[in-house]
Amino acid sequence: MGTEASGREHGGTRVLVTGAAGMLGTELVPLFRRDFDVTAADIAEFDMRDAAATDAFVSAAAPDVIINCAAYTDVDGAESDPEAAFDVNRVVQVSTDYVFDGTGDTPYAETDEPRPLGVYGRSKLAGERKVAEVSQDALIVRTAWLYGHAGPNFIEKMLSLASSGRVLRVVADQVGAPTNVRDLAGAILELIAVEATGVVNATNRGWCTWFEFAREILDLAGLEDIPVEPVTSEEFPRPAPRPGYSVLSLARLVSLTGKEPRSWQDALAEYLAER
Repeated sequence: MGTEASGREHGGTRVLVTGAAGMLGTELVPLFRRDFDVTAADIAEFDMRDAAATDAFVSAAAPDVIINCAAYTDVDGAESDPEAAFDVNRVVQVSTDYVFDGTGDTPYAETDEPRPLGVYGRSKLAGERKVAEVSQDALIVRTAWLYGHAGPNFIEKMLSLASSGRVLRVVADQVGAPTNVRDLAGAILELIAVEATGVVNATNRGWCTWFEFAREILDLAGLEDIPVEPVTSEEFPRPAPRPGYSVLSLARLVSLTGKEPRSWQDALAEYLAER
């Protein structure tokens, strides 16, 4: 997934990015401004749970394309506040690996039947279906294990805990694809450029467990001596259930864009180099 623009022919196209102050939005906005007329909006501009305010803002912006990065992303919090999760994610176009139950052992294709385990996944799936209902040209991008410079993430948590002097305990029975939001933003740009529709998976290439991810983070950061202990999900209980295996197939993304995503290791190395 590259972040290079696809040309200047889209300069007159108006793009509205919601959730622009979030982790993905902060990468999308400057990237898309190279080629598009972008309106960036966050909750300070309007609250998308307010239908009238949303309609008024969108009407005034008159976008040709809406890229909705606004979402309720507190996976555990969604379990205790399902109404909030559904209110926000009902119109989301960026979706998640959490729409699957994780019982598979091969990468999930876009056509595989979703079976979300918790409120967060169900709200995201509801958002997918709502968007598909209102627009036959909708693009729904499923991604996973996001991190970026504009928000808290697993990488920063591991680096912070590394200074505690304690042995780190990290789940080793959940498998997914760590994804740099910069690469996701680039993939969305490429998919729009080729006028892709329907569901498309977009993550960095490859997969690992959270334990393996943590070990790679520490090793690349020069903290090889920090001990990390693998644990099971049962030993590290959380309010929301997590899929055990949520790797997404990238075959359709590659077919549509003609570009192979870079590895999660390379994307992680760049992130760490920029801290």
